[in-house]
Amino acid sequence: MREFSVPASFTVEEHDNVASAVFDHERDDPDHVIFQRLVDGSWTDVTCRQAADQIRSAALGLIAKGVQPGDRVALLSATRYEWPILDFAILATGALTVPIYETSSPEQVKFVLSDSESVLLIVETDAHADRIEHLKDELPRLRDVLRIESAGASALDELTEAGNSVDIKQLDDRLAGLAAADPATLIYTSGTTGQPKGCQLTHSNLVYEIRGSKECFPTLLAKGERMLVFLPLAHVLARAITLAALANKVTLGFTSDIKNLVATFAVFKPTVVVSVPRVFEKVYNTAEQNANNDGKGRIFEMAVNTAIEWSNSLDTGKAGLLLRAKHAVFDRLVYGKLRTALGGDCRAAISGGAPLGARLGHFYRGVGLTIYEGYGLTETSAAITVNRIDNVKVGSVGTPLPGNSMRINDDDELLVRGGVVFNGYWKNEEETKAVFSSDGWFHTGDLGAIDEDGFLTIIGRKKEIIVTAGGKNVAPAILEDRLRAHPLISQAMAVGDAKPFVGALITIDAEAIEGWKERNSKSAGASVGDLATDADLVAEIDLAVKDANQAVSKAEGIRKFRILPVDFTEDSGELTPTMKVKRKVVAEKFASDIEALYSG
Repeated sequence: MREFSVPASFTVEEHDNVASAVFDHERDDPDHVIFQRLVDGSWTDVTCRQAADQIRSAALGLIAKGVQPGDRVALLSATRYEWPILDFAILATGALTVPIYETSSPEQVKFVLSDSESVLLIVETDAHADRIEHLKDELPRLRDVLRIESAGASALDELTEAGNSVDIKQLDDRLAGLAAADPATLIYTSGTTGQPKGCQLTHSNLVYEIRGSKECFPTLLAKGERMLVFLPLAHVLARAITLAALANKVTLGFTSDIKNLVATFAVFKPTVVVSVPRVFEKVYNTAEQNANNDGKGRIFEMAVNTAIEWSNSLDTGKAGLLLRAKHAVFDRLVYGKLRTALGGDCRAAISGGAPLGARLGHFYRGVGLTIYEGYGLTETSAAITVNRIDNVKVGSVGTPLPGNSMRINDDDELLVRGGVVFNGYWKNEEETKAVFSSDGWFHTGDLGAIDEDGFLTIIGRKKEIIVTAGGKNVAPAILEDRLRAHPLISQAMAVGDAKPFVGALITIDAEAIEGWKERNSKSAGASVGDLATDADLVAEIDLAVKDANQAVSKAEGIRKFRILPVDFTEDSGELTPTMKVKRKVVAEKFASDIEALYSG
């Protein structure tokens, strides 16, 4: 059994909490621009003083509406400026924020509201409110629904007006009474394998995350840096990094307009980006596809190989004259364009939520954009391990954040404990007991390995391990990650439980297929469904499968695959909001396709 710990150089005092940073900044640095808010298409400065005023007014309004310490207040909205303002207002009153994805179905919203016993719901639009209007009779604890966008008064305006009747001392008393051990938020897991579970995180958990992140990224989480948040704030990664950035005076912007992200980068000019691997894969695949469409595929391939070689040389200290010359040439021809796509000022990124892969990590570092990959769960307040600025091993998910420990047990499962680890699931003692060992270690459900330097590598999910009819254990993530690296492949899911061999369902990228059709003289109007059995497309995907199989033994490799006529999406139910495949949903929806892999 391998174990590794990193001690904390900081302490979390009895009354340390997340909300106080807002008012500390107001007092110490009132004119610093802490947010930039998108108003009528332009980024408008919001100072620490202005932000604190808005948060204070909203908090007083919540008190006026009867929100008590310990109450749950649900927030259903896409990522936008008002989200953190309302979050901090809720936290300042001593209540718990319950984030809900704005893409959630009415039944999912009903479950979270009912299970959390939320007393107030804040939604983004009138349409969101209308979607759950008929559920109110089934939610006796829910007293009111406010709207961020509304034909009438917005949530912030309504709260401000209501708060005018409340003595500010009430809020001061609430803030003074906040303790590190108090619960701060109730975040529901995505529920890929059943009903969501509510993870209750304390102020102490989040403070450990904030201070640990600062130790790992001292120059990225600092005044003068700029971060554009575009991941769903209902997800713990985006939420935690927002809290850490604000605590350290990083200027924050928010958008949910993913389709126009490159244009937004060009204006906002972030210095650091936080994302999930699929976004970095998409940027790479799009660049490769564009190069192929322009007849410059060979040049791009040489540039990629040079970037990877350059990144490896940073670890060995051996960059020869020829490598330096090639890198300088491709920096002008290729790498600079990729950095420009991220706004031109971005020099680093933080990735989590799924494995990035060593090849992609080396590529981006070679381009001049180091991606600091980390690992964590909702139950660990986001990251519990990360590659630090001063301690990077590409392909790993780093070492523990200060104040945390990890170990690998006898069946290769990763166990963790420390300051960021939650205490248990909301109203679910049975599940809580099931995931904690008698000596306090949390069973993550992930399979991992710790090397001699204390770096963690994630192998896959314990519950997702495929056991073939021959008794071979296969971690599907290894194969799927390699497949998604191909520019034509959008998603991949390995199958084969209790079957004679491993197979795969593969979906095609809707944008990439257009250039491929043109290069391969296919009809412009042909759909993916029309081309699913096309010999040229099948041959191209077969090469990708052969490449993925290089990462595993012959017995673990994919023997057959099937190209699906449609992609997996969140709207159609196959993906979570953070773009993870819901394996159970896919297996049920495409059962006939899976069966076809094994028939005949």
